[in-house]
Amino acid sequence: MAERDPDTGLLRGSDGRDRCWWHGGLEDYQLYHDTEWGWPVDEDRRLFEKICLEGFQSGLSWLTILRKREAFRAAFANFEFETVAGFTEADVLRCLDDSGIVRHRRKIESTINNARRALELREEFGSLAAYFWSHEPAAENRPKKLDFATARTLGKTAESTALSKDLKKRGWSFVGPTTVYAFMQSMGMVNDHLEGCCCREKVEKARADFRRPV
Repeated sequence: MAERDPDTGLLRGSDGRDRCWWHGGLEDYQLYHDTEWGWPVDEDRRLFEKICLEGFQSGLSWLTILRKREAFRAAFANFEFETVAGFTEADVLRCLDDSGIVRHRRKIESTINNARRALELREEFGSLAAYFWSHEPAAENRPKKLDFATARTLGKTAESTALSKDLKKRGWSFVGPTTVYAFMQSMGMVNDHLEGCCCREKVEKARADFRRPV
């Protein structure tokens, strides 16, 4: 596996471009880094999938979840939360018997619970996207320069803590501040590609052009 630069946190790929270190040069992980992580998302189904998978990731590596993602989609009706909200104990047992996913009863039950809570959020705010994007950190509260040292301090933030607290108040589960911050990174609410990463400026432009849902 390729090694990161200890000072910058960047890893040079076989294409000669520098990227954030964490994909480790693995083909599927690098593709995720380049094409998904940090790019702004406003589709409710994708947002629901992302926050549920971040919950499943708790205590595991994201690579484990990424490589099981298609199995998760098959198990959870492609994360169509209207459908998942109607899952029963029989579906829980089916998922517990599915070796393709993480067979953790509380996390499976949490996904069903959160689908029901997602329906309530959509009813109140019009869309999950409108709700989540209303918690985007103000520009002045973000690091002025996202170097490697700064990135390592961002396991959770005031904004992810506030969003976590609000979700829990609304009955969501497996949405602690660290999980929520990983979700915010994944869905593009923040751009945590490092300075010098070949994706940082492209993602920043996408965020600048992105129309926030209301």
